[in-house]
Amino acid sequence: MERIRADFPILERRVDGKPLIYLDNAATTHKPVQVLESIQAFYTTYNANVHRSSHTLGQQATELYERARANVARFVGARRSEEIIFVRSATEAINLVAYCLANGEHECLTLHPGDEVVITVMEHHSNLVPWQWLRDHKGVVLKVVGIEEDGSLDLEEVRQAVTERTKLLTCTHVSNVLGVINPVLEIGQMAREAGALFLVDGAQSVPHMAVDVVEMGCDFLAFSGHKMLAPMGIGVLYGRRELLAEMTPFLHGGEMISYVTLQSATWNQLPWKFEAGTANVCGAVALGGGGDLEGREQLEGAVDYLERIGMNQVKAHEKELAGQMLQGLQALKGVRIYGPLDPERRSGVVSFNAVQGDRLADAHLVARLLNDEGIAVRSGGHCAYPLAQRLGVEATVRASLYIYNTRQEVDRFLEMLEEIIIHRLV
Repeated sequence: MERIRADFPILERRVDGKPLIYLDNAATTHKPVQVLESIQAFYTTYNANVHRSSHTLGQQATELYERARANVARFVGARRSEEIIFVRSATEAINLVAYCLANGEHECLTLHPGDEVVITVMEHHSNLVPWQWLRDHKGVVLKVVGIEEDGSLDLEEVRQAVTERTKLLTCTHVSNVLGVINPVLEIGQMAREAGALFLVDGAQSVPHMAVDVVEMGCDFLAFSGHKMLAPMGIGVLYGRRELLAEMTPFLHGGEMISYVTLQSATWNQLPWKFEAGTANVCGAVALGGGGDLEGREQLEGAVDYLERIGMNQVKAHEKELAGQMLQGLQALKGVRIYGPLDPERRSGVVSFNAVQGDRLADAHLVARLLNDEGIAVRSGGHCAYPLAQRLGVEATVRASLYIYNTRQEVDRFLEMLEEIIIHRLV
């Protein structure tokens, strides 16, 4: 743990003179020096546009970019690197799929009026609003599945919601509010039995546990680099090759074309037909890594860093800390926890509220008071307002863990939260 924490210089910061305890990892993660050095190395040694130049820098930048793609493909178990599309974020990845299904040229990949899309009430807005748009503009039927009292997904309701009219079943792998880990293997099987496509929002799972798209049986997987040690502005859509090959491009312009005349255009091969415009090459390299082409040090990406630790170790560490946090929160008087209490069934995302008599304390006030102690948490609806309504709250406080958090930090968080509840919320 000491070696890992030494790789993150920002953890040495102090907030109002107090050591920073960063528990907002579900929003974004910090970057290790290895990734920061790779960013600098790219811009000082290899900076060029990709796929468009015969000069040395252009060729090397292209090789790094495609190496990064291959590394990301391996990381999520994709069979081919061309199944990895670089986008800006998980949000863009989901919107790409929604747009393509709304404007498809092939019957099996086109949603028509009356076709059903099944989602869950726990979805992030990024996996809700695109399907609302399809409902409102294309006449698609949007069916929303609920949750059990403990925050777990109601699987029987999923079974009942999926019919012969269901063309897409989509869910988050891990809730960014409840922390619950959804049984995506079982859900994916339901989709396949109905002949429906299966899209998984992996923004809160890919950074925290081993994910294999083939084992999962998903048709699409979306995730963001900045939630797994990479910079902001780089994300990934995994899609099965046979589906991507038939899908209509999301954006049009340079790079995604094969040939253009004043009358028409033809599309590039996969994966580039979905990567119009200048790519975030540095972001891709910082995410996937790319080796070094000049005989210098390795350009290490976030994927390399996580693989050196081991994703099973990442998950085990977070489960241990989440168990400690849940146990400590349950021991405090006046705390309401949302989601399963069993750390085996959830990730390191823990949402809660302080309770004052018969009402909930202001979540934003609790977060600000924790910040006064150097503890960074998040408060609000967490871009999941329908779920907040289902829980009967306007906001919650969310503490989310990652590889560089420690048991001592969890103890300090619990100690300060108890002091706030007893002495500062009167």
